Amino acid sequence: MAKTEYIELGSGDLLRILYEDRSVMAIDKPPGWMLVPVTWQKTDRNLMAALLSGIRAKDYWARSRNLKFLQNVHRLDAETSGILLFVKSHGAMRPFSHLFESREMEKQYLVVVEGRPKRENWTCRLALDKDSRQIGRMRVDPRHGKPAETEFTLLAEGLGRSLLQARPITGRTHQIRVHAAESGCPVVGDPLYGVAVPPRREPPPLGLRSVHLSYINPFDKRSVVIEAPTGDFLATFGFTPPEG
Repeated sequence: MAKTEYIELGSGDLLRILYEDRSVMAIDKPPGWMLVPVTWQKTDRNLMAALLSGIRAKDYWARSRNLKFLQNVHRLDAETSGILLFVKSHGAMRPFSHLFESREMEKQYLVVVEGRPKRENWTCRLALDKDSRQIGRMRVDPRHGKPAETEFTLLAEGLGRSLLQARPITGRTHQIRVHAAESGCPVVGDPLYGVAVPPRREPPPLGLRSVHLSYINPFDKRSVVIEAPTGDFLATFGFTPPEG
């Protein structure tokens, strides 16, 4: 049975499969899908619930792989798009989680920010903790926060915005978004840390996309590189997509 290159959810959404082997599957997560507990009923955009529903229903994408299990090993914010990695068995969960926890997983993002950064290359090291004044928000807290480190590189600029590459060394909640804002260039479309959108104006999409994961497979020791397409994302924010 031929395997599909896409996952079709019950909503009709198509998720492109970027990479797959015996242990893992990486998809191109669209913005708007949440990674919350399967039992959480406050949204109809619960990604894990939608995927597990397809597995239980033996939808073609799952049946063609004889897939019985799928679980994300890291997180992307609801409005962040790009590479999301899943394990395909319980036995793969611990080894792949360890890659993220031990910082052996190379992660890169494209980030569209307001304005122009003061430098072309810099590293932001600001400890982060939950903001007790606002649920769902993080804040810089040098005393009680967890260490957080992000490397930024300026790639392009235009129309009052800049395109950055971000390499999060640690993996704290909202890390890139907070560090960009604290560096004086908040992420475009960020409702928590960004520039307020005037009333009655449609807010722009979040300018944050996961575009690269690379690691050494913990089972067969092969080097794995996963890339996500960038053309549509760049064009959305007025930057020129790469040729070809």
